[in-house]
Amino acid sequence: MPVSRGTSQVVIDTIFQGKDLRTVVEQLRPRPVKETPLPPSLPRETALDRSAWARRLEILSNQGMNFEYLSGKKHVADPTTYHGNIENFLGIAQIPVGVIGPLRINGAYAYGDFYIPLATTEGAMVASYNRGAMAISLSGGARVVCLTEGVSRSPGFIFNDLVQAGQFILWVVHRFDEFKEAVKKTTSHGYLQDVVVTMDGNHVYLNFQYTTGDAAGQNMVTIATEAICQKIIADCPVKPLHWFIESNLSGDKKATAASYLTVRGKKVTAEACIPKQIVSRVLHTTPEKMMEYWKMSLVGGIQSGSIGVQGQYANGLAGLFIACGQDVACVAEAAVGVTRLDIMQSRDLYISISMPNLIVGTVGGGTDLPTQKECLAMLGCKGAGSARKFAEICAATILAGEISIVGALGAGHFTKAHIRYGRRRKAED
Repeated sequence: MPVSRGTSQVVIDTIFQGKDLRTVVEQLRPRPVKETPLPPSLPRETALDRSAWARRLEILSNQGMNFEYLSGKKHVADPTTYHGNIENFLGIAQIPVGVIGPLRINGAYAYGDFYIPLATTEGAMVASYNRGAMAISLSGGARVVCLTEGVSRSPGFIFNDLVQAGQFILWVVHRFDEFKEAVKKTTSHGYLQDVVVTMDGNHVYLNFQYTTGDAAGQNMVTIATEAICQKIIADCPVKPLHWFIESNLSGDKKATAASYLTVRGKKVTAEACIPKQIVSRVLHTTPEKMMEYWKMSLVGGIQSGSIGVQGQYANGLAGLFIACGQDVACVAEAAVGVTRLDIMQSRDLYISISMPNLIVGTVGGGTDLPTQKECLAMLGCKGAGSARKFAEICAATILAGEISIVGALGAGHFTKAHIRYGRRRKAED
């Protein structure tokens, strides 16, 4: 995402959080396992018997993570628990939650070794992400930075002709401070950063851009923008024939090319350097083979018209979003991004991902529901002050998935893994 000099300084100041350059660089450096051992690994992901399940819970409990609702010890008896999350309540769709890790993350906000919950019904997915997490952790960890954030809402206005549309724009651009005051009356967390104007004949699109604190923020910006629009309609001398709270310009829950020019949610980038020995031992292939596959997939993605090029981010994001109470429909836009591979001079593997619109939050929505709250607590991301940390954990998890899927395709093991993990045993059919 191209940004101005002034915006670049804001991004830098936000990442540094008052720290000096030396401290930030030290926090982002790899942490070799010889210097800092990893926490215990979990029993093999294929072991679904009670003893393996109990052992996983015991390992996590020893790391300070305890589960009551997720483990089934407690159940929600009062349906009012879900007030504000569902209408016409009927019951609970139970999706199994697996865990990967430990995943070592050296981020500006997320720093440590994490066990990551993933909710899915797709066999092989958790095993794949767990393998990628192992490759990252044994290599010293993923370096991750949440660069910037913002959520937009884009009302549209229709006038008789372009002259009226132009007069409307002239009036609007001088009222930004008034709009900021209107927003303050609707939220104590949201902040109006900017408004971008687009004119198309007698149509005017106003793209209001906000920061939303630790909330994902779609409802917050909708309510704030409604307040601005009501003020516009009441005060503006040039009245539109029609207006709509969303003109489809914001890219809400859709994959759009605009993601790369602006930001929706949080823009995060992550990287890892995987020594060739670990590529061989964990992924059973070589950096060169993975590079050859990536080059072919890059051209294939371009030919298909893909917005961004990647193995695929949607699996990991959907698993994290369901487990941690995010708006799962936002995977449609959050799964846009670019994965890039390179061979280093040492012949080791370099891999990075860039996610321009990761819509996540740690307050509001489904984040306060019982099992989702436990999963966020598992990551140290429950409540206010955790959204950027959670975004970095999401990116590191997606990086793990990309390493594993590119490795499997490069080694020719992709089909074999789905046969092994994705099919039920014959006795259960």
